[in-house]
Amino acid sequence: LLHRRDQGQPIRDAMKAAGLSGPSVAEATKTLDPDGKGISAAKVGQLAGRGKTAKERCRPRTAELIAEVLNQPLDDLFVTPSPSTSTVERSTPT
Repeated sequence: LLHRRDQGQPIRDAMKAAGLSGPSVAEATKTLDPDGKGISAAKVGQLAGRGKTAKERCRPRTAELIAEVLNQPLDDLFVTPSPSTSTVERSTPT
């Protein structure tokens, strides 16, 4: 799962700059999604919002769709994980 940056402030800023509401972002994700499903207006609201209904994490595909609609780099809106040390080869001779 990816975490939104700054409690969603970059998402809110990008939406404002693009002149898009949560429902319009959600609708636009449907055209980008090969399955045509997109993400719901409620999910956009949770990720962009503040307060009790706000969500800090989402699936990578959700984050990618939002970033693409807002024409923003994914890393500007969400914290992307760094490679896990558990998957890095540790048997390199020293």
